Order: sequence, then C-alpha cells, then structure tokens
Amino acid sequence: MSDIGVRGIRHAVLRGADRVGTATPAGRDRAVDALRAVAVLGVVLGHWLVTALVSDGSALRTASPLRDMPWLTPVSWLFQTLAVFFLVGGHVATRGYASARARGVPYHRWLTGRLTRLFKPVAAVLSLWTIAALALLLSGAEFGTVRTLVKLALSPLWFLVVFAVLTAATPLLTRLNPLWPLAVVLHVDLLRFGLGGPSWLGWVNVAAGWMVPYTLGAAWTRGELEGRRAGWVLLGCGTAATAALVTWAGYPASMVGVPGEGMSNLDPPTLAVVTFGLAQCGLALLLRERLRHAMRRPVAWAAVAVVNLSAMTIFLWHQTALMATTATGLLAGRLPGLHTRPDGLDWVGARLLWLPVFALALAVCWAAFRFCEQGGVKGGGRGRASRVVRAHRPSDQGTAARARHV
Repeated sequence: MSDIGVRGIRHAVLRGADRVGTATPAGRDRAVDALRAVAVLGVVLGHWLVTALVSDGSALRTASPLRDMPWLTPVSWLFQTLAVFFLVGGHVATRGYASARARGVPYHRWLTGRLTRLFKPVAAVLSLWTIAALALLLSGAEFGTVRTLVKLALSPLWFLVVFAVLTAATPLLTRLNPLWPLAVVLHVDLLRFGLGGPSWLGWVNVAAGWMVPYTLGAAWTRGELEGRRAGWVLLGCGTAATAALVTWAGYPASMVGVPGEGMSNLDPPTLAVVTFGLAQCGLALLLRERLRHAMRRPVAWAAVAVVNLSAMTIFLWHQTALMATTATGLLAGRLPGLHTRPDGLDWVGARLLWLPVFALALAVCWAAFRFCEQGGVKGGGRGRASRVVRAHRPSDQGTAARARHV
C-alpha cells in the first residue's frame, strides 16, 4: 500500500474519531464505558483461547488447554472479567434508576426499557441456532455434535438471565451492603464443601455471587468507592482471600470451568471466584483515573464507543464466530489449533494465529446482526439505541437539530 493510501486511511480514522468525540455528551464518564469494553472483550478472548472443538472422527467435542497445560491457568485470571461487567452494570443501573425516579419515570417503564435493550439481540441468536440445529440433525449430523455446538452458542445466555434478575431487583439492591451477599456465598460453600451439604445449594451462589460486584456498583453510585483506599482494600483483600482458598481450601486455581475436572469455580460460582472478583473490582476502581485520561484520545475513545454500541452483539455472537470458523475449517481437514487436541505449545501458537480469523468471523456476525441491538428503522427514522454518543442531524425543515442517542 502506498504512503498516500496509508495517509488517507489514517486521516479517515482520525476524522471519524473526532466526530465520535464531538458527539459524546460532555458529562459522560468514559471510564465506565472503557471498563465495560474491557470486560466484554476479556470474556470473548478468554473463550477463544480456552475453548477448543476437537474433531474426533465425524464428531466434535469440547476440550480445554487448561486440562493438559495447567501452567496456562493465569490466562483464566486475565480474561475471566465477568465481575467487572457486573460492577459496571450495578453502577449504571442504580444511577439510571435514580435518574428515572427523579424524572418521574415509573419503575415498570424503566425496567422495560433496560430489559428490551438487553434481550432484543437474543431473538436473532435463538432463531438462527434453532434453524441451524434442525438443519444439522436432518442432514444426519451426530446428536452429540449438535448438542455441543448449541450448548456453546447459547452458553452466554445464562449470564443475561442473571443480569436481568439483578436489574429487576435494582430498587432493592440500591443500598444493600455487598458484605451480605458475600456472607451468603461463604455460608453456602461452608455447608456444601465443609459440612457435606447437598450440591444443589451451590446454585444459590448464581444470584448471591454476582450480586456482590453488582452491589459494589451501587456503592460506587452512592459515592462510597471514590477514594483510592477502597480500591486498594478490595484488591488486597480479594487477592489474599483467593490465594488462601486455592492454596489451603482446595479450590481450583482456574477461574473458569475445565472439562473433566471434578470442581468448577464458575458453574456454579464459588467463594474463590467471588473473592477473585473483588480483587478485579478493586483493580478496576484504581484504574478509573488512568482510563479517563486515556479516553481523551479520540481514537481510543472511538474504539471503546464502537464496542459499547455493540456490546451485546459481540458477546452473543463470539462463540458462533468460533464455531463457524471451526466448521468451515473442517473442509480442509484437521487443522492445528482449530481441530486438534489442545495439549502442547504448538497448539497454543496455532490458536493465537487463528484469533484474527475468529475476529473476522465475528465482524461478519456484527455486520449482519448489529441492527438488533442498535435499533432499526421506525416510521422513516432510526430507532432508539444506547446512549454512548449523540449524533445530531438536521430536521426535515433544516432549521432545527434533533439528537439521537446511539
């Protein structure tokens, strides 16, 4: 590519980034959006790195490099970022609910609006995979393979259900101290692991465990976590507690589930993953000022804004992108890092080379389905979408401006 072409692309990127920056409301806390983007992309990269679909004859089965290469466990510490998402979600929801009350918006209208934005993109995923599963079964694909694919594709939905329940409970959680749900998780684990209680008790932690960072987000809204001391306390205590639980209490070191292992920190959540989440939340709070400073750069903010505009689309379709790449690759045979067993450094190197291909497949899914999240055409105009930036367009008369939140 010539220098003129490179300069042209650079100029176009900078011009687009400047437009995004100009359209962003002045009072918006860009660090919140940056943390949300980090959380979403962390989950995506984590799944792409530790989820393998191994070709076994005519069937596909899931495998994880963490089983054969436990030294990769720190990868799960870097990319298991759900606690940060719940922290940001709790902060945004409690702040939004307070704003709605101040404007006289009733609870049911506020909740309907939030849940509509949350679940609207789900319909496309469910529809496509219902059709795909039926087509695969009718074409003679093994039931086990179809079940594996559908389970992976729809696995992100559990998170949305939990997030929706906590969102609906926001008025009750607005002033709840995070120590209360943390105490519930502690006692549940004590009962099921220490006293031999029934395993189903662990599912109590699905709500209680993620309620901890969510209520931390509410405390952030109340102004209780503004000082750096709170961040250091959460980071230090969360790290120490997690290390103690892994070292002396028998909890797995991996913060994601590993196929074939007897115990998972994530399914259902354990005390270890909750304390690890506290450490993550503490680090996120400590990074706020640096992120606010970084988001003053037009290109960095534009990238974060794009991710936030399509956060649910990216989250819902990233597993489909992985599976589409894997299935297409089968046409060329068993490819390293894609269909082979994840048991060595050669697999790790090959998988890293596949990441751009996964990203390209996800970009195709994004282009096809982002309208489900950002709003379609309504009555000749665009539908309402999220409020990351505000684009101004002239009215039909050309004398007034109207603002659309996107």
